[in-house]
Amino acid sequence: MIKRLFLAVMAICAGYSAADACTSLIAAPGATTDGSVMITYAADSHNLYGELYNQPAADHAKGAMRRVVEWDTGKFLGEIPEVAHTYTTIGNMNEHGLAIAESTWGGRPELVDTTGIIDYGSLIYITLQRAKTAREAVDVMTQLVAQHGYASSGESFSIADGKEVWIMELIGKGGKSKGAVWVAMRVPDDCISGHANHSRIHKFPLNDKENCLYSPDVIDFARSQGYFSGKDEDFSFSLAYAITDYGALRGCDGRVWAYFNRFADGMESSLDWVMKGEGEPMPLWVKPNRKVSVREMQWMMRDHFEDTPMDMTKDMGAGAYAVPYRWRPLTYNVDGITYTHERAIATQQTGFSFVAQLRDDVPDAMKGVLWFGVDDANTCVYVPVYNCVTTPPHCYEHGNGDMYHISWDAAFWVHNYVANQAYNRYSQMIPDIRKVQNKLEDGIADEVAVAEKKALKMNDADARKMFVELTNRLAETSTKEFKALGDFLFVKYLDGNVKREKNGEFEYTPEGVPAYPTFPGYDQRYYRSIVKDSGDHFKVLTPSVGSK
Repeated sequence: MIKRLFLAVMAICAGYSAADACTSLIAAPGATTDGSVMITYAADSHNLYGELYNQPAADHAKGAMRRVVEWDTGKFLGEIPEVAHTYTTIGNMNEHGLAIAESTWGGRPELVDTTGIIDYGSLIYITLQRAKTAREAVDVMTQLVAQHGYASSGESFSIADGKEVWIMELIGKGGKSKGAVWVAMRVPDDCISGHANHSRIHKFPLNDKENCLYSPDVIDFARSQGYFSGKDEDFSFSLAYAITDYGALRGCDGRVWAYFNRFADGMESSLDWVMKGEGEPMPLWVKPNRKVSVREMQWMMRDHFEDTPMDMTKDMGAGAYAVPYRWRPLTYNVDGITYTHERAIATQQTGFSFVAQLRDDVPDAMKGVLWFGVDDANTCVYVPVYNCVTTPPHCYEHGNGDMYHISWDAAFWVHNYVANQAYNRYSQMIPDIRKVQNKLEDGIADEVAVAEKKALKMNDADARKMFVELTNRLAETSTKEFKALGDFLFVKYLDGNVKREKNGEFEYTPEGVPAYPTFPGYDQRYYRSIVKDSGDHFKVLTPSVGSK
């Protein structure tokens, strides 16, 4: 039984920069409906532009060097030797169907190494250029930080190919010695797992090299710094190197709990850990009560704790329109007491998100599918980007708009156009959004099924061409459809009213004049809150004028 003393409540996973308040969910091959390995990623940031990163394959001369630029800040960190050949990367996946996601948990601040060259973002993208499999990626990543130093704080990584998936957690040594301490565990084939800005690996097997790898000094270094003093077999990586405060549990482990709770039985037993920090830590993985599909993983990325004790549509913070969003900061003070908003998987500040579907028993051109979306996962459209794609569709292309410049053919801005209207009147607008979103994603799923069946009878070159064309067409079409949706929402909900519709079109009178709009107003809870706050101030009275 563990009951940890919470440190001061901190802004839940919001104190880091760029894409480091993120969520990654995992499903091993025996836990999915199609036998694929799946990992997800929501790159959540208030300053990250949603686009699809790309690096073409290349050959490099002996002695060539690679510049390392910090992903979060653009700061030049240094140079490392290049390898003879690097692979094509598209987003967080490479041409071989290897995918990597992350979430930052910070950890002990004194362990940040300002002399390191490899930051967590560069670690991902350099590794994708150099590794073909998940196990090879673990080796590449740990060698990179051992040789060149690690420039970021504590990090969790999901590392997956078509056969297996690993969770690796890593933190620097604060310049006390080179490199980092780390542990990597293979997720059992019949299980699901995840991480969301808090270290999730506690005790781990010390003699199972098939399923658990770790740095030789991971325990000794903790001892030398006074983080641990027990027996090796009792060592917890998370308790030694991470900071387990209220935000780490309620706002971080809480998101993983929501995933487990959706697909596994008995997760009520972990609520005390998430809500109070009491009891045993939540398990690193669980066996689901049913196998998980790609579409279900997409919808899990849209979760706001619906139908749980943390349901964000139920408390007063949801306002008159059941809005499952809370603006930052997440913690606030009332009469000297600190409170918090919930931090769900789906959040408004997402730059991009994906569900990576990785398969081993299919043609090379379709071993990896990055179901990619930009902006809030709740209102995005997930489009399949195949591992054979070498350049991004224009709507996801770097340089097509940025955080200060709107581009109406950039998917990021188009999806923000839709989402930011819905944030104001969510319960009214979300049915219209779901109608278009479901139509697009259902149609995409149907087209993918047909294309993949065709690919089994094609030569490799023709299959690659087909998938590249499919990715580009679906990305551009969905972006145009969502721009039209944004225009529709703007017209329909103008000035707090709702335009009337008939047979799927805006209604006109017999004389050809727009039908008078409806006035939906607010919900009853909102009206009651006004009365509770103001008493009879707004009460409608019967005038006494003219009475005898």
